[in-house]
This record gives sequence, C-alpha cells and structure tokens, in this order.
Amino acid sequence: MPLPRLRQIIIQGLLLALLGGHLPVASAQRDRDKNSLPVLDFNAPLRLNFSGNWEKDFARSDRWEDELDRQLRLRQEAAALQQAGIRSGSGPAVSLGNLNIGRNSSRGANLIQLAQLAEYINRQSTMQITQDRNQVRIERSGEAPLICGIEDGAQTTFESAHGSEICGWENQQLVFLISLPGNIVIQHRFTVDANREQLRMVTSVNSNGGTPFNLIQSFNRYDVGADELNCIVTVSRGRVCSQVTPLQ
Repeated sequence: MPLPRLRQIIIQGLLLALLGGHLPVASAQRDRDKNSLPVLDFNAPLRLNFSGNWEKDFARSDRWEDELDRQLRLRQEAAALQQAGIRSGSGPAVSLGNLNIGRNSSRGANLIQLAQLAEYINRQSTMQITQDRNQVRIERSGEAPLICGIEDGAQTTFESAHGSEICGWENQQLVFLISLPGNIVIQHRFTVDANREQLRMVTSVNSNGGTPFNLIQSFNRYDVGADELNCIVTVSRGRVCSQVTPLQ
C-alpha cells in the first residue's frame, strides 16, 4: 500500500477514535454538570439577611404600660381563683409558690421594675444592622452593639464580673442572652421576614428565674436619607426630618 494512503488511513482512524470516544464523554460530562445541584458549604450556614436601617412601628409594637397592666391583671385573676378554691374547698388551689399577687406587693413592685427596665432597653426608635458572611452587628443609640457570629452553637461574646452575654441561632431567629448582677436575665430574640421589610424584636426580662416580662417591638426597614437631613421618630407624627445647617 502506498505510504500516503496508509498515512491517510491512520489519520482517519485517529479522528474516528476522538469522535467516538472523547467527545461524547465530554458532552455527557457537560450534561451532568448542567443538571447537578450546587454544592452547599456547610461551614457557612444559610441565614436570613437582617441588615438595613430599621425604624419602630409604634402601631404594631407593645406599649409597656399596657403589657404591665395585662400581666398584673392576669396575676390578680390567678390569685382570686386560688383564694376562691381555698374558701370553697373544691378542687386544688392554683400553685403560685410564694407569690403575693397585687399591685402593692413586693412581687408586684418587682414586676413593675422589670417592666420599666424592658421599656428602658427598648427606648430607641431606630437601629442599624450590618451583616456579612461572618457576623451580625446591631447598633442602637446609647447601647453597646449586639454582635453575633453566623456559625451554629452558643457563642460567648462578653463575660466579666459585671455580667455576661451569649448569642446563638434557633433556626432563623437570632437570640441574645444577657446575664446581669442581681440574677437579672435579659433575652433579645430577633426575627425578620423573607422580603426584609419587617423586623420583630422580643425582649424578655426576668429576675431570680421568675416569670419574665415580655415586650414585643416591630420595625420597618427604611432607606437612609441624605447626610444633610436629621430624622427622628415620634409617636404622634411618625418619622420627622429637618434640614441640618452646615457648619461654617
């Protein structure tokens, strides 16, 4: 067989081998890549995005005085049921331990103090939250920032003779637990809706492991105005902005 003819047969054989083997394999690989699911990074848990500027929605937030009256009323009703059971002798009395229910009792005064502390903690009308792949940082005027990592598990963020702070995640809820001298425990629980338009902050304050005083605060996300505007949030007029006079 002439050499040119043999060379042509060899070249054709190589081309057929390439077309019959490698190219279909490469095509199948591309199809598998296209249909495969993305690989999750379990070292970076999925979290809802809390970042943004938030202003309090007073219409949807608890008023601490109303919540205090409600809890005092419930305790007084429970005490009345207990006394009625003792007098009639019918059925077991409601167990309230050593509680002396009443507005002027020491326990009632303690509840009032817890309510006032919860109101003081939630006095700010706005907050700013920044979030990245490593942590969430919650800034409130006049308060130390609340900072928590993204990873799972309890995280101790502060500990000293003056108290301690632990944070963590329960599903998509961000929780802070603050212990203060005097056996006072403050819990903040943050949730945000999927479209990042509304945020909910539930603050629970208790003393000596007693029944906590809970206060629910709702926030709406807003866009930060220009630097020349100074904005505050009021109960009667909502968000009010005024022009800032530049310094000369």
